[in-house]
Amino acid sequence: MTGLTIYKDTDVDSTVISNLFIDEYMGDANDAQIKVYLYLLRMMNAHKAVSVSSIADKFNHTEKEVLRALKYWEKRKLLDLDFDEDKNLEGIHIHDLTEQGRPEPKASGSSSGCKEFYPDKAPASVTFPMPSLQPEPDAGFTKPSYSADQLREFKKRKNIEQLLFVAESYVGKPLTPTEMKSILFYSDELHFSDDLIDHLLQYCIGRMGKKSFRYIDQVAINWAKIGITTPEEAQQESLLHNKQYYAIMRALGRSSVPTPTEEEFFSRWINEYGFENDVIFEACKRAVLHAGGNRLDYAEGVLKRWHDNHVHHASDIPAADDDFRRQKGNDRKASAKKPSNSFAQFEQRDYDFDAIEEKLLSLSGKRGD
Repeated sequence: MTGLTIYKDTDVDSTVISNLFIDEYMGDANDAQIKVYLYLLRMMNAHKAVSVSSIADKFNHTEKEVLRALKYWEKRKLLDLDFDEDKNLEGIHIHDLTEQGRPEPKASGSSSGCKEFYPDKAPASVTFPMPSLQPEPDAGFTKPSYSADQLREFKKRKNIEQLLFVAESYVGKPLTPTEMKSILFYSDELHFSDDLIDHLLQYCIGRMGKKSFRYIDQVAINWAKIGITTPEEAQQESLLHNKQYYAIMRALGRSSVPTPTEEEFFSRWINEYGFENDVIFEACKRAVLHAGGNRLDYAEGVLKRWHDNHVHHASDIPAADDDFRRQKGNDRKASAKKPSNSFAQFEQRDYDFDAIEEKLLSLSGKRGD
C-alpha cells in the first residue's frame, strides 16, 4: 500500500476554518462531507496518521461514504486528489481557502509527481497510508496464460476432480478450458484453499447471481489483495462491506440477507440518488408504516420523489412533504372541477337564486289577491 501525502498551501500551527468555507461551502454539503473535510484539516495540522477506514470508524460511516466525500470536495475544488500511474491515491492537496480568493482547479497532466502540479508549493513531509480510491482489480495479480499441459497437470491432482465438480454444479454446465484456468489461478497464484474457492463460487454465483468468471476473477483478486485466506474471513469482509445494506434491511423491518434485487435498489439510493442513511431510513420508516409487504417499491417511490425535488439532507424533507401535500391538494381540486358524467358536460349557466325566489313570492301574492 502506497503512502499518501497530505499537503497544503500555507503552514499554520492550528486548525483554521475559513469564513468562506462556512459562508459558501458548508451549507450545500451533507454531514459526512463536512466531517471528512474538517477532520482532514485537523489531522493534517497535527501531522497524525489517517486512513479511509479510520475516518469511517471515527464517524460511524462506511468507507464508501468517506470516499464519496473526498470526491465531492475535489469537485468543489477545495482539494485535489493525486493518483499514481496505477490509479492509486497517493496525495491530497488541500487548497488555501481565504476571503481574498477561491481555489483554482488543478492543471491537467500526469499525477505521478506533485511538483508538476504545484511547482511553487512544498509538500509536507508526513505521509498517511490510505487505500486506493479506484483500485485496479488485477493490479499485481494478473492471471497467467496457462498452457494446455499445465491445465492437464492441474486436472490430475487428487483434490481437483472434486473441486471442478463443485464448480460445475454451481455454474450448471461443464467448465470450459478458460474457466478451468481461472480455478487454477485461484489455487496456484492466489493460493486459495479448496474451501475458500468453494466459498468464492458460492458467494459469486449463489449469493450474487454472477456466473461470469470474469466477475469471479475480480472478486478473487480483491480478496487476495486484502489478505483473505479463509471462508470465515471472506464472510466477515462481506458483512463489513455490506453493513450499510444490512442497516437498510433492518430499517425495512427485515432480518434476512439482502437479495441481489434489494442490493440493486440500495445501490441506487446510495450511489445514484446520493442519499445518506438518515434520509434512506426515513423513507424505510414510512414504507414500514404504510406499505405492508410492498415496502421496497414504496421506499423507492418516496426516495425518487425526494431526489426529483432536490432533497439532499433530512432537514430538507419537511419542505418536500409540504410541497407534495400542496400539489396533491391542487390535483384533487382540479379533479373535482372536471365533469364526472356526460350529463354534466352541458353548458352551465349562472342563476341569481335570490332574485328568482323574490319573483316567485311576488307572483304568489298576486294570485292570493
